[in-house]
Amino acid sequence: MYSFIGSWNSAVFWGFLVALSSTAIVLKILSDKAEVDSFHGRIMVGMLIFQDICLIPMMFMISVLSGEKLVLSELFLSFLKALFIVVLVFISGRLVVPRLLFYAVATKSRELFIITIILLCLSIAIITSKFGLSLAIGAFLAGLILSESEYAHQALAEILPLKELFLGLFFVSVGMLMDISYASSNLISILTLFLMIIVVKVFITTIVILLQKYPLKTAIYVGLGLAQIGEFSFVMAGVGKFSNLMPTDEYQLFLSASVLSMLSAPFILMSAPFISERIGNMFSPKEEDISSITKKKADIKNHVIIVGYGLIGSTLAKVLKEVNIPYVVVELNIKTVQSMKNRGEPIYYGDATTPGILHEMNIQEAEVLVVAINAPAALRKIVELAKKENPDLHIIVRTRYIMEVEELKAAGADEVIAEEFEASIEIFAKTLNYYQFPYNLIIDMVNRIRSDSYRALRGVDVGGKHLFESCTTFPCEIMPEIHVQTYIIGEDSPYLGKSLKEMDLRAETGATIIAVRRDGRLMPNPGADFRLVAGDVLFLTGDREAIRRAIAHLEHHNT
Repeated sequence: MYSFIGSWNSAVFWGFLVALSSTAIVLKILSDKAEVDSFHGRIMVGMLIFQDICLIPMMFMISVLSGEKLVLSELFLSFLKALFIVVLVFISGRLVVPRLLFYAVATKSRELFIITIILLCLSIAIITSKFGLSLAIGAFLAGLILSESEYAHQALAEILPLKELFLGLFFVSVGMLMDISYASSNLISILTLFLMIIVVKVFITTIVILLQKYPLKTAIYVGLGLAQIGEFSFVMAGVGKFSNLMPTDEYQLFLSASVLSMLSAPFILMSAPFISERIGNMFSPKEEDISSITKKKADIKNHVIIVGYGLIGSTLAKVLKEVNIPYVVVELNIKTVQSMKNRGEPIYYGDATTPGILHEMNIQEAEVLVVAINAPAALRKIVELAKKENPDLHIIVRTRYIMEVEELKAAGADEVIAEEFEASIEIFAKTLNYYQFPYNLIIDMVNRIRSDSYRALRGVDVGGKHLFESCTTFPCEIMPEIHVQTYIIGEDSPYLGKSLKEMDLRAETGATIIAVRRDGRLMPNPGADFRLVAGDVLFLTGDREAIRRAIAHLEHHNT
C-alpha cells in the first residue's frame, strides 16, 4: 500500500478505509439466508462488531495522520480523547440514560419516549463531534449507550421503522457524492482498485481466520462475506479529504470502487458457499490423512454421532452419558473441542461435510446420527454423506425452519425437528391442556401433525382429515368451566374436629374438597373420616355457582 500511495500517512489511512466492512449489507444478507446463527455467520458478526468499535480510535488517528510527521504528544492526546469517550459511554449507559428514559416511560406517553430517544441520539452526536468525531460516529455511540439500558428493546422497536428509510437515504447520499464523469473516464483504474480491494480483503481475512484454527471452507466463506467496503469508510474518507489526507481524484477513485464493492456484495455472498466448498475440497485432507486431524479414530460401535456441540448437542451428550449410551461428538470450534476434551468428553475436531470425517467416527457401525448445526446447506450435505456411508443409519436433524423439512427428508433424514413448529405445537398443546381438553386427544393430534411432517399446520391439503379424528364421531366440546378455590378453617369454625363426612359439603353445595393443606403439607383426596383442625386450607372444586355456594355455606356457619 505504501508503494502504491506514496506516503506512510496516506498508506495507513487507506488501510483504515479498506479494513472496514459493511455491517448493514452483511447482516441483511445473513438474515435473509437464516445464517446469522451459523458457524460462519457468528464469526462475521463478531468481526463486524469489532470493526465498528475500532472506528473510534481510527477517527482520532486521522488528525494525527494529517500532520506532516507523527508527534507523540498528539498521539497521546488522541488516546486520552478516545479514553474519555469510552468512559463517557460507560457512565452514560449505566447512570444517566436509564434514569432519563425511566422518567420518559413513567409518563406513559409513547410520543415522548420516541422524542427522548431521538433527542438523546442527536445530543450525543453533537457532543462527540466537539471532540473531533463526526456526527455519524456520535450516532453510533448513541446506539451503544441506548443498548446498555433496560429499555433497549422497546427503543429499537420504535426506531426500527426508520432504519430502512435512513439506510436508503445514506446510500442515496453516497451516490450523489460520486462524479459520474470521473467514473466514466477512469473506468480501468476504478475496476483495478475494486479488484485489488476484493482480493486483498479476502486473502487477509482468510489467513486471519485460518490462524484461529478454523477450517479452510469457513475461512474462505468469511473472507468473501467481508470483502466489501463498509459504510463508515465513507465517513472516514470525507474526513480524510477535509484533512488533506486524500486528494479529490483519489477520493473519487475510492468512492467509485467502494460503491462497486457494495453492489457486488450480495452476488459474492451468494456464491460464497459454492466457492468455499470447491476450494475447501481441493485442499481438504484425504481420508488416509483424516486420522492426523482427529488425533484418534473413534473406537466405538452401536453409538450415536452428534454433529455440533451447541445447546442441543451438549444437552443430548449429557443425557446419553447418564443412560450409558455410547456417543461421539464432531465440532468445528477448536476452542470448544480443546475445552471439552480436557473434561473427558469424546469430542473430535472436524467438518462433518468433509468426506472422511464421518468415516473416522466409525459411521458404518453407528446406530444414530444427530445433526444439530445452523447451516442449511451443510445439513443437507451431512445427511447425504451419512446415508451414503451407512444406509441403515437412523438420522435425526434439527432445523430452524419448516421449509427445509421436505428437502432434508428427501436427502435421507429419518426425522426432522423444525424449531418453529415444535414451538407452535408446544403452545397449542399447553393451551388445550389449560382448557382441560382430553389429554389423549392432544397427544393424538400432536402425533398426527408430526407424522405428516407438519403438513397440517403448514396449510397443506391432507385429504380432508381432521386433526382430531374423534371430532367426526362426537362433538368436540370443551369441558364446562371447572374452578378451584381455597378456604382456610378458622380457630372459631364450627367444623373443628368434624370429619368431611359430617361436614357433607358436596351434598349441601355441589362443591368437592379435593385436597387439604396442613402445616405446609398437601394431602390430596382426603377420606370421609378425615377430621379438620384450625389452619387447614381446603381446596374446593366445582363450577362457579357451586364454589360460590360452598364459600357462602362455610361463611354462614362461621358466624
